Amino acid sequence: MKWIDLRSDTVTRPTPAMRKAMAEAEVGDDVYGEDPTVNRLESLAAEMVGTEAAVFAASGTQSNLMGLLAHCQRGDEYIVGQQAHTYRYEGGGAAVLGSIQPQPLDFEKDGSLDLDKVAAVIKPKDFHFARTRLLCLENTQSGKVLPLDYLERAVAFARDRGLGLHLDGARLFNAAVRLGVAPSKISCGFDTVSICLSKGLGAPVGSLLCGRRKLVDRARRWRKLLGGGMRQAGILAAAGIYALEHHVARLAEDHRNAARLAQGLAGIDGLAVDTGTVQTNMVFVSLDPQRDEALQSFLKERGVLVSGRGTYRLVTHLDVSQEDVDTAAQAFRDFFSSAGV
Repeated sequence: MKWIDLRSDTVTRPTPAMRKAMAEAEVGDDVYGEDPTVNRLESLAAEMVGTEAAVFAASGTQSNLMGLLAHCQRGDEYIVGQQAHTYRYEGGGAAVLGSIQPQPLDFEKDGSLDLDKVAAVIKPKDFHFARTRLLCLENTQSGKVLPLDYLERAVAFARDRGLGLHLDGARLFNAAVRLGVAPSKISCGFDTVSICLSKGLGAPVGSLLCGRRKLVDRARRWRKLLGGGMRQAGILAAAGIYALEHHVARLAEDHRNAARLAQGLAGIDGLAVDTGTVQTNMVFVSLDPQRDEALQSFLKERGVLVSGRGTYRLVTHLDVSQEDVDTAAQAFRDFFSSAGV
């Protein structure tokens, strides 16, 4: 049975062409800066994102942490979304390993942070307080794309207040495809940008921290300290190069499939889905949590994998076809129409 895995776009597997590129990659020792494929990946990513430099990391969690550590010192503070990945889902790394204090705020409905609320929590220059150094944004945020005019205002806001600006752009390319702009149009003005290769772009491993050269140089040292200095990493970097060169434009297909999935789920009695909020490759649905176990078991029997409790994030990706989306939607309909469920 073919599995239709909607749990995340991290479950993608490298395509045959990507595997071929990995097998044929020219390699060297990246810790010495001698892996030509890693060097090419870093140059390509920096060019696409519009920054001075980039450094290859093992994961998005590592890349974000390297960025925070490059910006902040012990006793500093970063302002971040309450549900942001850098705050909620990365093991508290900035606090544990960097002694950096987070100041979380609730996201607005569009995935942004209200800049007036940000201004209100910036600490005074007083030794009683942590030093507010950095503002972190996320794009996409739960599949929502931050508006370009908001990004312009955020950059101006940070500059005016002397704050660094970091973007968790794990799905930056989804945002760029949605808006029909170059990725650099979104990332311009940010001091550091983390991009993920192993989500919608379909590489098996890896993220990059892009940014100003001075900050990237600091981050490279932190990568070593964090145990992220890889050797013949060109085998992995080759997958990233292939992803950046071949899998960006096709993200539009994932977006269309997500919209199709949302439409297929709309109108099911017992399942709530807002089709108007689907912008990229994520569909959020909610149901009575008491039905979670039965639903997941029912779907699994039909080859559909989901995860959640009460609220489900269904994610389309390159291993999910239009036919798969229709099959999954029908499985949901069958469950909620079953007698006694």
